[in-house]
Amino acid sequence: MGVGERKVDRFQALQIFRMVVEQGGFTAAARKLNISPSAATKNITSLEVHLGVQLLNRSTRSIALTDHGRSFYEAAVAILTRLDEAENGLRDANSAARGLVRIVMPPSFGRVTFTPELPAFLDENPGITLDVHFADTPVDMIKEGFDLAVRSREQEDSQLIQRILHRGPMVTVASPAYLAQHGAPQSPGDLAGHRCITGVFGSEWRFRTPDGGEERIQIDSAVILRSGDNVREGAVAGVGIAQSTWWLFRKDLAEGRLVRILEPFEREAVPISVFYPAKRNVPRKVSRVIDFLLRISGERAG
Repeated sequence: MGVGERKVDRFQALQIFRMVVEQGGFTAAARKLNISPSAATKNITSLEVHLGVQLLNRSTRSIALTDHGRSFYEAAVAILTRLDEAENGLRDANSAARGLVRIVMPPSFGRVTFTPELPAFLDENPGITLDVHFADTPVDMIKEGFDLAVRSREQEDSQLIQRILHRGPMVTVASPAYLAQHGAPQSPGDLAGHRCITGVFGSEWRFRTPDGGEERIQIDSAVILRSGDNVREGAVAGVGIAQSTWWLFRKDLAEGRLVRILEPFEREAVPISVFYPAKRNVPRKVSRVIDFLLRISGERAG
C-alpha cells in the first residue's frame, strides 16, 4: 500500500459502487445505505485508487460509467448476487428440518430407549438422516464432528450445552436366581461377601448414609464388563450384583428379571443428558432431535 493510500473495505465498496450506479448519484445512494454522501464519495475514490482505474465520470449534476466502470459494475452485481444467494441458502438450510445429524450415545440407551422410538421420529421428519454411533466411553464430540452426545456425566466442558433427559437413582440389582442362591445383602458393607459386576462407573460404589451423607464401598469385582449393556446382561444372567442408573435396568425391574436391593441406601445418579456444541443458532434439524430425545426420555426440565 502506497503512502497516503487508504485501506479499502472491498465488500463495502462494492455495495456502495453498485448503489451509486443504480441510484444515479452519490446522494441518493448514501440515503439508501444510511451513510453520508461524503462517505460514499470517499469509498468510491479509494476503490478507484486501489484498482488503478477510473470507474465513474463525474459532473456537478450527473455520473456516468467509464468502460472500466461498466465491466466492473457487471462483475460487482454478479459477486453480490452470488453472496446473497449463498446467505439465503444457509438461512434456509438452518431453518429447515433436513440434513444429516451425527449422534453418539451409549449402546444401552440406543437399544432400550432410542431405537424402538425411531419409526415415529422418521415419520415426522422425513428430511433428516441420523448417523448414530454407540460408545460407552467419552468422545471429543467437537473434534470428531458429532452434533449431539448422550451421556451420564456431569457438565465439564464449557464449549458444550447440557440438556437433562432423565434424573433418577443409582440402583443396585441382582437376578432372582442369584438372590435365591446367595441371599440379599442388607447393607452396603455386606457386598464384600458377594459376587459383583463392575463396569464403566468403576469399582467404587457410593451409597447414601442414614444421616444423608455418602458412603463409598470399594468393590472386589468378580468380573469387569466395560459396557452398560453387558453389565445389564450379566446381572440378568445371574453373574452377580450390579449397580448403574435406574434407567438402564428399568425394563428388567418392571418385568421381574432383576430385583432392586439396598434401596434405603440409594443416592441420586448423575442425570442422563444430551450435550451439543454451544453456538448462537442451533440448526432446526438438531433441535428436532433434541426435542425427540426429551420426549422419549420423559424429562422436560434442564
